[in-house]
Amino acid sequence: MPLHVPPAPAPALRSVLTALSSPTAVREARTPSMLAAQGPATPELPLPVHVLDRISADGTPVTRLAGWRFLIRCGDHAVAAAETMLTPDGWAFSHFFEGPYVASTERALRQAETVPQPFQPRLLSVPGLYMLTLWLHGDCAADAATGHPAATDVLVPLAPAPPGIAAHLPVRVAELLPVLTHRVTPTPLLGSPA
Repeated sequence: MPLHVPPAPAPALRSVLTALSSPTAVREARTPSMLAAQGPATPELPLPVHVLDRISADGTPVTRLAGWRFLIRCGDHAVAAAETMLTPDGWAFSHFFEGPYVASTERALRQAETVPQPFQPRLLSVPGLYMLTLWLHGDCAADAATGHPAATDVLVPLAPAPPGIAAHLPVRVAELLPVLTHRVTPTPLLGSPA
């Protein structure tokens, strides 16, 4: 079943296209793979990036939209990614980057395409664990900029994943959320009032 990739806001895409056409932006990005790439670089697979701010008392993940990420493709694979952010003036290009999450995102998306159930792909960042997941949202018609992970949604931790969490192993939110809750909840220090 194909993934239902949500369209990125037009200003976000325009900002990435403008940055790609700027030799200065590409050169200053410090992304050797983009500098060495042969042929045109194109932004593909826009994914909204949501950040898990906290888990509420009732166990609901509280998230916010932080930006849109585009995989930058040269030839047959992604060589980098471009990040956009929301500013008071609208969507703007933030930066290019490369590293393990680019290939891991591409791998997780290919993996998700084999699942029979349709999903809307998103990214969910868990800053407290230095963790990034491909979030497969079950409501394909939902506004990609809003919402929170439903219990039946699927999270695919990207590599490198935190110790004890398997990368590229799809897990329902209801199963992974207790692990995340336990790990991101601060533990009181010994001797401190708790």
